[in-house]
Amino acid sequence: MLKNNYICAIDIGSSKIAAVFARIQKNKVTHVFFETLPAKGVKRGTIVNAIDLAGSIERVLNALRKKAGVNIKFIYANISGQDVVTAHSHAIMPLAERGNKVITPSDIEKVKEQARILGSSLEEEVIHQIPFSYTIDSKNKILNPLGLYSHRLELDLYLISGKLASIQNLIRSVNQAGFEIKNLFFSGLATAEAVFDKGLKEGQNILCDIGSDITEILLFKDGLLRDVQVLPLGGDDLTHLLSDELKIPFELAEDVKISHASVGEHGHIDDSKEILIKKNNLYNPIKQRLVVELLTLKARSMCEMIKNAVGKAAPAHQVNSLVACGRTVLLDGFLEMLESDIGISVKLGQISNPDIIYLFGQDDILSRQKYLPYVTALGIICQALKKERPQTLSNYKPAANFLAKSINRVKEIYQEYF
Repeated sequence: MLKNNYICAIDIGSSKIAAVFARIQKNKVTHVFFETLPAKGVKRGTIVNAIDLAGSIERVLNALRKKAGVNIKFIYANISGQDVVTAHSHAIMPLAERGNKVITPSDIEKVKEQARILGSSLEEEVIHQIPFSYTIDSKNKILNPLGLYSHRLELDLYLISGKLASIQNLIRSVNQAGFEIKNLFFSGLATAEAVFDKGLKEGQNILCDIGSDITEILLFKDGLLRDVQVLPLGGDDLTHLLSDELKIPFELAEDVKISHASVGEHGHIDDSKEILIKKNNLYNPIKQRLVVELLTLKARSMCEMIKNAVGKAAPAHQVNSLVACGRTVLLDGFLEMLESDIGISVKLGQISNPDIIYLFGQDDILSRQKYLPYVTALGIICQALKKERPQTLSNYKPAANFLAKSINRVKEIYQEYF
């Protein structure tokens, strides 16, 4: 239960912090407020200056607090980039000395806990634990063994962890800003929660989230996460190229990229067409064709790296679709180039999850491009409201008290022998 009847989620990136405040009544959002401000102190998903990050968090949440008129204390946050570690952990648990027994919820929880311990490291903290597949006796690739008979139970558990030092740094920065983290979520899963509709949870689908300096690629099969890759590239690579080649400040190069640039075929651009930029209190002309040529070359290189990463995750002919997110995909021509290079249908990542649309009751608003920066934060809110980690067993909930646990145990013993 939400004691304060609200959820506040923040998406901490290298270039921005996006925050969403949602007031909850009867499992539905009655009021929602948005705020985003530039981020400082984060590079490639890693905190490089805790003081700067604390200041950024304080500014964005204080601004959100004024809008909402609520004294925000607890927040849900994300972890991403190079601070994320993924690994498979395998565990085998005997169920009976002789013969078979029916597999109960407690058996599943025990083998999951065993796999988590075996796959854990003292330098990491598990954020999500996702059952990859179960094996009962000689039958493998079992999705849900609950209620089946077996002599032993095996589990391949997919662990998504964060580096402990990085998590501690994040908690400290949030605390210094005057707030507390209630829970952490992997940003890739939160984003997927928001942009995948029910149709995209069938077959193999890929999320490609291009940030300012990292790109997260997630492969889902039948709605379950199967692979995560983090690439050290992003939209800032395009901006840095313009800044270096045109010898202009980074901020000015970013403005040129957003306002005047595109990628792809540029033969139609008249060579006389120019962009006026202010440099040293003087306006200097820059050929627009040169800008497009530079960005196209770099964008092609980025698309090639994404193509190689996608190819490692799954053959192109087996992928139903690829959903691309991030400000870079809004650059004119980028989505078309990505689709052409990797040979997979590419869709712009928008808020498509019907659960989020129902929860907020604002499908006409959330579909607008101005709310794309809040996709991850909205996904965090949706995950937090589930009251359990994503991709755990949906038909099992831990008993709330001793009496309920005792009743469950009696049921398990009965199932075992009768």
